[in-house]
Amino acid sequence: MPSPTTPRTRVPLVAAVLGVLLAAGAAPAQAAPTEAAPTAAPTAAGLAERPFMGWTSWTMQSSKYPGLNPDGDYSYLTEANVLKQTDALAAKLKPYGYEYVNIDAGWWRDNAWVPRFDQYARQTPDPVRFPRGMKAVADHIHGKGLKAGIYLPVGLEKEAYVNGAAPIWNAPGCTTADVVYPDLRTTNGWDSAYKLNFDNPCAQRYIDSQAHLFADWGYDFLKLDGVGPGSFKSGDNYDNVADVAAWQKAIATAGRPIHLELSWSLDIGHAADWKRYSNGWRIDTDVECYCNTLVSWENSVDDRFDDAPAWSRKAGPGGWNDLDSLNVGNGEMDGLTTAERQSYATLWAISKSPLYTGDDLTRLDDYGLSLLTNREVIAIDQNGGAPARPVTPTGDQQVWGAKNPDGTYTVALFNLADAPASVTAHWASFGFTGNASVRDVWNRRDLGTQKNKITAALPAHGSRLFTVRPGAALATTSYEAEAPANTLTGNASVGNCDACSGGRKVGNLYVGGTVRFNDVTVRKDGIYTVAVSYVSGDARSVHVSSNSGNGTYLKFPSTGDWGTVETVSVQLALKAGTNTITFDSGTWYSPDIDRIAVPQTL
Repeated sequence: MPSPTTPRTRVPLVAAVLGVLLAAGAAPAQAAPTEAAPTAAPTAAGLAERPFMGWTSWTMQSSKYPGLNPDGDYSYLTEANVLKQTDALAAKLKPYGYEYVNIDAGWWRDNAWVPRFDQYARQTPDPVRFPRGMKAVADHIHGKGLKAGIYLPVGLEKEAYVNGAAPIWNAPGCTTADVVYPDLRTTNGWDSAYKLNFDNPCAQRYIDSQAHLFADWGYDFLKLDGVGPGSFKSGDNYDNVADVAAWQKAIATAGRPIHLELSWSLDIGHAADWKRYSNGWRIDTDVECYCNTLVSWENSVDDRFDDAPAWSRKAGPGGWNDLDSLNVGNGEMDGLTTAERQSYATLWAISKSPLYTGDDLTRLDDYGLSLLTNREVIAIDQNGGAPARPVTPTGDQQVWGAKNPDGTYTVALFNLADAPASVTAHWASFGFTGNASVRDVWNRRDLGTQKNKITAALPAHGSRLFTVRPGAALATTSYEAEAPANTLTGNASVGNCDACSGGRKVGNLYVGGTVRFNDVTVRKDGIYTVAVSYVSGDARSVHVSSNSGNGTYLKFPSTGDWGTVETVSVQLALKAGTNTITFDSGTWYSPDIDRIAVPQTL
């Protein structure tokens, strides 16, 4: 989903307007009034029990692709275009679960980006973009059996302040001067709004008035944008947790369930707040490339492979990690290769991201339609289980996976290199061994049983996606990092860790610090899939070696914080008898190590 209410750093900033346009608007009819898992936002009427699916306007209105915005930047956003996409969504994608039509930034601004507000400081539709108003658009969307979404930036937009004199709807005695701080401190990702002061009850009443307006118009979804901490901003002025809480409270009394989605690049340190007060949160910046296509691999997609793992334990029913729009349906307009389009869709599905496309639904090509309507892939996204994460270090070739509620495993192979390469998933990385039945999800065919692993030759930026029904459980022997028999060097030291096996770990692995596991015993010579349990609040590399081997530096993905343990598997040559396995920080900082688990048999 898009970020800006005013154009982002990638887009030229439209000159700010002096003064305010006030458009007379009738008042609406008043409606009836991995750390410990955070409390989820209310799921009234099943709200966000599964990641939402639909379409967003931002991708096309922000693109430089020829013909999309003939009347200037963002001019694509019009009632006619929204209704055209609504009709196409209903005809082509609704049978597969796509239901939201989300109108993004600019619905209250003209083509020069000049805003309009009603007499109560609330955004009101630009009459050229939306000549029949927002309620008529929502009515059309609902008439197709779909749900309507709308957009706001967080805070009181500067142009709505009107020298502090604008009254607040249904709040006698409250004006815009009462809802913000006297020093007019700014907030949101573009500093385009004044920060709301919730010490004054008038601020909540202002949010209430906006929520009631949207409910009166018939909207089912709100994207609240520029939210911090996040949106490339931090500090007290950009802490919008109170705003998000106020929106949740306002929605509860607005008379209509409204899905609340937050944007963009939200601070993972506040994941519990986002989960408590909203139904979804953008974990990254915009996927759009702001170029002559909708997206590109380097500017849009590849960073998600680094950023998604940290959030993998933060999502679940009631609130989901949002990777932004899925633009894989338009071929040349998308700006991606065929392989890249599939990998893009694969990562979104296994991450349990909302599946909403910004493509032109009237121009979907056959391959794009097949990607967006593969029922087995959609089922992986919608099955209610935990998002997948890497089960191997995050180099050019990666294996991701997750256990599904029905006991099967989702297994995805990715080649992120710029040249073809083979990628192997070892069943030992998932805790089982022997024969396992494998289903090729994209191609919708059974591959029969595969013993111990599966390998695929992948093109540049290519992927495969499998559902695997496991064989026998893998027997392993565990070795604790803090065991007295191990050798620590440099700054490495044993520390407490509530989430770790045995409540302890080895940390302070930096600038030469090492932990060597001694007396690791196996029966046969061979290459073993060794599971490494670790803690790392950010992605860090460590040099891993066995015995006197040269070893290699491997990048372990973030576990999200310094209190969560995750596991990746590494391939190590071990000899019959006693071995050593060493984790060496080298010249920088490495993850904290909890334990290793070594298979008892090859």
